[in-house]
Amino acid sequence: MTRTYWAAVTAVVLALLFAAGAVTVAGSDSGSGSGSSTASGTPAEGSADAGFARDMSVHHQQAVEMSFIVRDRTKDEEVRRLAYDIANTQANQRGMMLGWLDLWGLPKVSSDEPMAWMAAPSGHGGHGAHGAHEVRDGSFMPGMATRTELAKLREADGKQAEILFLQLMTAHHKGGVTMAQGCADQCEVAAQRSLAQGMVDAQESEMTLMADMLKERGAAPRP
Repeated sequence: MTRTYWAAVTAVVLALLFAAGAVTVAGSDSGSGSGSSTASGTPAEGSADAGFARDMSVHHQQAVEMSFIVRDRTKDEEVRRLAYDIANTQANQRGMMLGWLDLWGLPKVSSDEPMAWMAAPSGHGGHGAHGAHEVRDGSFMPGMATRTELAKLREADGKQAEILFLQLMTAHHKGGVTMAQGCADQCEVAAQRSLAQGMVDAQESEMTLMADMLKERGAAPRP
């Protein structure tokens, strides 16, 4: 069995376990009067919980894609190890969030604009200013690489690929931290708030690591 196979199996199992817990917690956490939960106690389609699960699943998918690209473009073990860790972690988290949407009976795709849930009023002090994002060249949310940038990563080799990956992933993490902090502040399901805060902590730590790795290669994060 390959590592990818077992990562996929782990993602499914964790998604089911965490989603089951999320439904239970939703029933006890809801009822705050914000109108973001249904009568059954599960998040409503337009809630921060549902919006975050949908948007971060898309955001995570690109991080997994970039990680697999760089794995095949460099032989540097440090970069390959980081890429594997990011791909494994974010694939598992994506599985959890999609599992929650399934158990909540909510669609995985919405007609709402990306990040609209962050602009919505919230009893937890919403992040309205962060809701606006200009969709351009395949970059649907903050930090996401454009189609042009992904094409450049696919064409790069060795040190050039390492630097581009680290720069793109740093920007990706910055956008992800903004989104995750929005959920940590606004989401009502305790399990999802906990997952979001864990994303903030882990990705901030990885950004520090990537800054050091860029410095070792004579480069720096993009402004």
